[in-house]
Amino acid sequence: MENNMVVSVCVGSSCHMKGSYQVIKTFQELIKKNQLEDFVELKASFCMGRCLTGISVMVDDKPVDNVGFVNAESVFYEHIFPLAEAQKSGQ
Repeated sequence: MENNMVVSVCVGSSCHMKGSYQVIKTFQELIKKNQLEDFVELKASFCMGRCLTGISVMVDDKPVDNVGFVNAESVFYEHIFPLAEAQKSGQ
């Protein structure tokens, strides 16, 4: 589908060591649980140059700082869910 929200999660070595694959897994589960598969495109990305701010996550080219596998769910509901829901209702 065109104009999907794009969520990129870094899987470079620093972010990988911090748990980026768990963040991706959490985001995948939440996207499915909330039936947002048609509205959110989840991508793995290599180094985004933001290694000191937690796991690098970009939501439509906007960086989200201080992401870790422990707070991945709250990051999803704060930064991804509201935008995806708005897109879903405006479809």
